[in-house]
Amino acid sequence: MHETIISEKIIDAAKAQGEVEEITLEVGELAHLPTPELIACLKELVSWKINYSELKSKVKCECGFTGNPKVLERGHDSFLIECPNCKSNVMDILEGKDINLVSVKVR
Repeated sequence: MHETIISEKIIDAAKAQGEVEEITLEVGELAHLPTPELIACLKELVSWKINYSELKSKVKCECGFTGNPKVLERGHDSFLIECPNCKSNVMDILEGKDINLVSVKVR
């Protein structure tokens, strides 16, 4: 299960900072896991306060468009996006695929 593996990596990184009370995450809208799935998994594994924000993706299309694509479908470890300019599904993803541990509040 991807969500457990990813969650455990986040937990390990946070615990390396000390006795954790709270974490803040930035989750790209095209990350391996949809934000709700990641947060639900983390809440099952720890009792910490979990703050998060979802970062919009940024793509570059062959037609010249650079910006946020239209997300047609979003699932577990998959997504379908479309260029809002030319409707192509082939784009370079510049931002929005990462999950970042932004801060850790320790006791």
